[in-house]
Amino acid sequence: MRILHLSDTHLTAAPGPNTDGIDPRASLRRMLADCDHLTGLDAVLVTGDVADDGSVAAYEAVRELVGGFAAGRGVPVLWTTGNHDERKAFASVLGDDLVAATGIRGHRVITLDTLVPGKAYGWLGDDQLQWLRGELATPAPHGTVLAFHHPPIALPGVEVQHKLGLLNPGALAEAIRGSDVRLILTGHFHLQLFGLLESVPVWVTPGVVNRIDLTAAPGTERAVRGASATLVDLSTPQSPLLHVLHARDPHAGETAHETSAEAMSDVIARLGQALGRDG
Repeated sequence: MRILHLSDTHLTAAPGPNTDGIDPRASLRRMLADCDHLTGLDAVLVTGDVADDGSVAAYEAVRELVGGFAAGRGVPVLWTTGNHDERKAFASVLGDDLVAATGIRGHRVITLDTLVPGKAYGWLGDDQLQWLRGELATPAPHGTVLAFHHPPIALPGVEVQHKLGLLNPGALAEAIRGSDVRLILTGHFHLQLFGLLESVPVWVTPGVVNRIDLTAAPGTERAVRGASATLVDLSTPQSPLLHVLHARDPHAGETAHETSAEAMSDVIARLGQALGRDG
């Protein structure tokens, strides 16, 4: 099975440049155009922050672009929510199966909903984890892939990742322990990152709208131009194989925005976990 993994498209209702001077529609079009040569795809996966403003118009635009790409190849599109998404508008356009299991060529892809309205971190509630354990009780012929927005891993010393990622990775680790889960696919951080959860590979794909550059000073954030995605291949004995794709962009690598340490601290305070929250 081969999956084109996209994330963080961040479209808005109105076309044109965002506050960084980047046109999210143009970034997505460019990424899809440069993936036109890919063969043998079995699915397209979009792991959240589909819309930046949660608008119906933004979801319709993404559905047209990504759906058209997938339809031309006769493959399904799987969607998950992100912290910028709005569940009602998302469901009205992309479908209300926010938590679902999809069988593809003997593989099972499970999409989960880590959105916490009004916050930037992610959480998997008890009901969702119980449902997941029930699904995993019956193994799939070729194993299971989990897909959701907020990564359950974070780099040491990068506070924003620790405070605004998935805040209960231990509960997820317990739910998948001893199961047939062989890969976890996420987004949210706008950069490529690999790690393990309960010995299962975890992959964070870079964003379509921009990429975060961790060469910036500690505590600050620099976003640069350039759309990226991942080709996920589960078809060989060496799988999972993960290859990052970069769209051809004459402005790739140019600074889109820089955020100071003080501003980042404010973001974490406003959008992070409230003191005493238990999920």
